[in-house]
Parts: sequence; C-alpha cells; structure tokens
Amino acid sequence: EKMKLVNVNDTYLSKFNLDMNNQKVQDELKYAFDLLDSKSGAGNDYLGWVDYPLNYDKNEFERIIKAAERIKKTSEVLIVIGIGGSYLGAKASIEALKPNFSKEKGTEVIFAGNSISAPYLLELIEYVKDKDFSINVISKSGTTTEPALAFRVFKKMLEDKYGKGSKEVAKRIYATTDPVKGTLHDLSVECGYEMFTVPSDMGGRYSVLSAVGLLPIAVAGIDIKELLEGAKEAYLENKDYNSEVGKYALIRNLLYRQGKKIELLVGYEPQLLYLNEWWKQLFGESEGKDHKGLFPASVIFSTDLHSMGQYIQDGERHLFETVINIKNPKYDLKIEPLEVDLDNLNYLAGKTVDYVNKQAMLATVLAHTDGDVPNVVLELDKLDARNLGYLFYFFEKACAISGYLLGVNPFNQPGVEAYKKNMFALLGKPGYEAQTEELRKKLNK
Repeated sequence: EKMKLVNVNDTYLSKFNLDMNNQKVQDELKYAFDLLDSKSGAGNDYLGWVDYPLNYDKNEFERIIKAAERIKKTSEVLIVIGIGGSYLGAKASIEALKPNFSKEKGTEVIFAGNSISAPYLLELIEYVKDKDFSINVISKSGTTTEPALAFRVFKKMLEDKYGKGSKEVAKRIYATTDPVKGTLHDLSVECGYEMFTVPSDMGGRYSVLSAVGLLPIAVAGIDIKELLEGAKEAYLENKDYNSEVGKYALIRNLLYRQGKKIELLVGYEPQLLYLNEWWKQLFGESEGKDHKGLFPASVIFSTDLHSMGQYIQDGERHLFETVINIKNPKYDLKIEPLEVDLDNLNYLAGKTVDYVNKQAMLATVLAHTDGDVPNVVLELDKLDARNLGYLFYFFEKACAISGYLLGVNPFNQPGVEAYKKNMFALLGKPGYEAQTEELRKKLNK
C-alpha cells in the first residue's frame, strides 16, 4: 500500500478559503517544480540531495557499514562532533527510532560540538575518561568554532591515552568532511583518519541521508539501508507537482499569503522532539531571508497542551499547525479497570493508551481549527527507518519547493555569518581588529 503522507481534510481547511485549484497558483507550483527539476533555480549548485537516494556512492556506503561495525566492536562511546545540519539529522533519527529506555549493551552515541558550554564539555570528559571511545568529527571546513573546540578537547584525550601520533588514535577518529580541501581534510590525510564525504553540492541541512548522518545512525544500530529505501520511495512518489509534497508546499505558502507567520510542527510522541529540531533548521535556514518566511516552531502534544495550548487556542491568529500522526505505534498498552474508580478513568477500561492519544489528537485538531488555527495532518503508517527516511526526503523537497514559491534561494544562509563576525571580533581573532574597536565602542555606550 502506498504510504499516504498528507491528509488534507476539507473539514480542517475549507473554512480558510484556500483555493488550491486556482490556475495561477497551480502554475506557480508547477514552475517551482520545474526550477528544481531543471536545476535552473537559485542555489542550483546545492542540489546533490535531490537524486541522492538513487545515486548515492555505493562504495562509500559499504565503508560506512564496515566503519560502524568496527566502532561498535572497539568503542563503548562514539562522540559525534558537529553543529547544525552536521548533527541534527543523526540525533533526530536516533531519538526517533531507538528505545526510550534500554538495557541493551551497545555503543552509546553522544553528541558534542553543538554548543559552547564548558559544563557540558567537562561532564562529557569525566564521563568518557575511563571508557574506550571513538570520534566522528563532521565539518566541511574543520574551522567552525563549536565543533573545532570540541575536537581539540577529545582528540587530545585520545592522544593522552594512546600516544600522540599513534595508529590507535588514527583508528579511533573518523572525519566526515570536504572530499578535496579544507583544514579537516588536510589534517585527516596527514594523520591517516578514515574519511567520509560531506558532498560539495549538498548543504548541511539537506545532508542527513549522506555520510553526515548515516555513520552515527548506523553505529546506533539503525538500518541505514531501510532509511535510504524510504527516501527513494519519497523521491519516486513526489516527482510531480500534484504530489503530496506539492500539496503541502502550496498549502503553507497560501496560508503565509493570508497572513500566517508561524508554522507549528506538532508531534504526539516524545521521540519526535529532535525531528522537530531538525525540521526547524531545515525550514528556518532555507526560507528566512529577504525579510520573508514562516517562522518554524514546534511542540510535542499532549505535553505542551498544558503549557502552550492556551496561546494556540486563543492567542494571536498568526499561526497554523502541521501535525505528524503515527498511525500504528511500536508498542501499545491496554488500560485495566480498577476495583475502586478513584481517578474516574474506568470508562477507558479495555481501550489502549494510544487510542486515548489519538482521540486527544483529533480533539485538538478540531478545537484549534474551530479557533481559527488551520491544521494539516501528515500521516505515517509507523515510525521505523523506512518511514523516517521517507519523511526526511519529503520535508527536504517540500522545503526547496516552498523556497522557490516564496521567491528566495532555499540553499544559502547569508544571515548566519553576522554573529560569527561579531564573535570573532570580540574574541580578538587576527584580521578583525577594526571591527573589534567598533564593537567595543558600541558596547561601551
């Protein structure tokens, strides 16, 4: 059965006057798809992700599997060092697909280099000091501040443990980086680290299905072949502008034109928390430019109904929700009756916890829609590697199409550099002396 990812129910959307069949907007949507297919749109040198599920490097894929097996045999912990798109996809996959609690003995995947927190680094140093660990450092350049700092720390720990320049150190460091140039590439060649590729035609936020995400995901014990198979299905099923990708991209664009400014991604499973974080980077960094774009935010229900529910129901009407519904949970729990019905829940006896969760979802969709918050429901049959791969690719393509509909380049991020220049100047980095003086004058005022 073909997976139905998007359920666009007239009950939820008709009251918001979305004329999706208008010829003008259909032409715009078709044009956006044509730009992507012909590789003639803005940012067309970063489209390596588009057909990657079909044309990925099979030799590198086999090396990833072998490296993951080697890490699992030799290391209690894999420290994945990266920031933004260099860690969010892997983190999202592991959080979504691994058990919340497990007694399984396997290699623990821990992420570092995604903040500048001394307490986090020190606690991680203390945690791994007596453990066998390996490092997967992920950076196209090798000079991004957060991961570079973390790599310094944990590389030195390996050198102190096994001897600087030793083969054992080299065997425990895996670099995912630019294939031909850059500081990390050059260091890897010099020191003999095994290298994997950050594709030069793929931005970080579109890279989860490449070696950037696949090596940590494989070490965690997730079937990366299934992940890519799911992405391949999404590629094949969403080539046309009338596909589910097209519907989703068009709906969010039409709602934006109506004045909606915020899209809330809603999950009903706590394990979707980091998928939300990955999604926020994907859409925020792709669309947020030229003073345009929906602000991507996220919630986990029913948890956040007890904190954000009031605002969503009755606050300013500038948002809509995209709900991920996992139709069949991995596990379920039957509710048993109590002899004394103190909590007044015996009316649920015989039903399951997931049934209650689904009714909470339906009740919330109806309530929020009645409160003038449009809802789009994305349905996944179940949460497994294949379906997650499908979802990753679905969102990537929808994001690219959405960017072209919006009239921006969905593959660059010029605004990211502003804070870096100020930070380098305030830290006294050579070459930033003039800006250092200017910023200190501003701060003194």
